[in-house]
Amino acid sequence: MTTYGFHASHEQISPGRLLRDVQQAERAGFRIAMCSDHFSPWSTRQGHSGFAWSWLGAALATTDMTFGTVCAPGQRYHPAVVAQSSATLAEMFPDRFWVALGSGQNMNEHITGDKWPDKATRQARLEESVDVIRRLHRGEEVTHHGLVDVEKARVYSLPETPPRIMGPALTPETAARAANWADGLITINDDPESVRQIIQSYRTAGGRGPLALQVHVAIEDTMSRAREVARDQWQNHAVDPPVAYDLPTPEEFDLVARYIPDEKIEETVIVTDSVDHLVARLREFEDLGFDEIYLHHVSQDQLGFLELAEQELLPALARG
Repeated sequence: MTTYGFHASHEQISPGRLLRDVQQAERAGFRIAMCSDHFSPWSTRQGHSGFAWSWLGAALATTDMTFGTVCAPGQRYHPAVVAQSSATLAEMFPDRFWVALGSGQNMNEHITGDKWPDKATRQARLEESVDVIRRLHRGEEVTHHGLVDVEKARVYSLPETPPRIMGPALTPETAARAANWADGLITINDDPESVRQIIQSYRTAGGRGPLALQVHVAIEDTMSRAREVARDQWQNHAVDPPVAYDLPTPEEFDLVARYIPDEKIEETVIVTDSVDHLVARLREFEDLGFDEIYLHHVSQDQLGFLELAEQELLPALARG
């Protein structure tokens, strides 16, 4: 049976308010959650970007939920720092924290002033970083020189069980690469056939562990209002790769995305005024075998969505 979770978007909501939102999400019936890890928001209209790792400590301490986040080791984060931070959360909150490791986006990584590498180099750097992190989680002293450099690093405070390391993938090719090192797969909503191909590629390549999905949703009283919310807050997420990986600032995303039609935005966001319609769309993803589905209502105001989730959406999903 699929477990439904709440996605906390640091790009859109201040850290303090987002902490209250996730506490309300637990009261509404969600038992698992995840959050983004951005240095910059997608759009100047979003206007926030809290530090995920500080926030996660507070969220784990003030709820009983399981949490995860997606981060990119290798440029903004040194892999030894990711190993230490993830080990600390896993030690304090056993079996309640996972991390997904990706190759990153320039919008978050350009702040170091280092050259933004091409995709092949970023992928190789990620895989080196994953190896470093796993070795540090085993308690090894690590020295490594390559696309990342590590010198006599050791993480001293370790959990009894290392945190699960998920592989984020938006294409079948990336999913197949993740199968070599990940404890599970996480992707985002697309048309069901495209998502099925990502899953198949991961499993065919030997990928193990659970399947997780993040679903972007705009559900409002009217379709016009739902489309308005999706365009205002999430149009920049509809920018296609490689541009989406390479643009450095929210201002540039805003310039590019203003030309994206509503139809394109609705390929990345489920836009609806109906709980029944949303449930039907989510059932399609359940049928693909996802163990966890994290719902991200793309509005900056989460309270209406959480009330709807408690009263209608989660009960409807639980009925099977």
